[in-house]
Amino acid sequence: MIDVTDHGGVAVLRLNHGAVNALDLELLSALPGALSAVAGAPAVVLTGAGRCFSAGVDLKRIVEGGAPYVAEFLPALSTAVLALFDHPRPVVAAVNGHALAGGCVLAAACDLRLMSAGTIGLTELAAGVPFPTVPLEIMRHATGPAVSDLVLTAHTLDPGAARAAGLVHDVVSPDDLLPTAVRRAEHLAAAPAPVYALSKEQLHRPTHDRITRTRPLDDPRVLELWSSPTTAAILRNFLDMLSSRGK
Repeated sequence: MIDVTDHGGVAVLRLNHGAVNALDLELLSALPGALSAVAGAPAVVLTGAGRCFSAGVDLKRIVEGGAPYVAEFLPALSTAVLALFDHPRPVVAAVNGHALAGGCVLAAACDLRLMSAGTIGLTELAAGVPFPTVPLEIMRHATGPAVSDLVLTAHTLDPGAARAAGLVHDVVSPDDLLPTAVRRAEHLAAAPAPVYALSKEQLHRPTHDRITRTRPLDDPRVLELWSSPTTAAILRNFLDMLSSRGK
């Protein structure tokens, strides 16, 4: 589900979960543990297996599981994204293919984002679901004013456009992606570990303050909308549309 390899001391975590590394309860529950297991590594690289970094939330599981599944899934999503965002050592995203919706959020939770192929963006509104507080605030931290356009239009960007928008830091060829990500991670890890961790904590503090302030208000409304029969019908139609495009 998450393959872990050592590259000269840098821990490479590779999402390896189905054809497109879709985010479900099991994958999200595994991510904090995988990060804890490599806590001693000087840096971490997050990438995907196959042709995708992650195509986002497994919407079929959302529809099939209904409200009980959603009630477990949404907190697991926020917990996983926060574990990545708050990891004290450098974390580099090596975006090797499509990074959509929740996949885009995972990349945004990393300190540095490199991309080689595919598209990246926030497609939640196209699917008819709102953002939980944690993913939204982490996107705000990563992209600043660009977050409004990303959220409200649901546009996806190719690597060059993503770099221009500040969503990724550099575009790298597919063959060079992982070696470059490891090298950049090593460079970030050259700073003393306590200094890097404190600097990261200081940079993230405004995001945590917003999460603490708004989560009690927003997340119950998000849960209600994700769990509603109306949303389930919208998601079924969205999945049908995606299926017809793939034929």
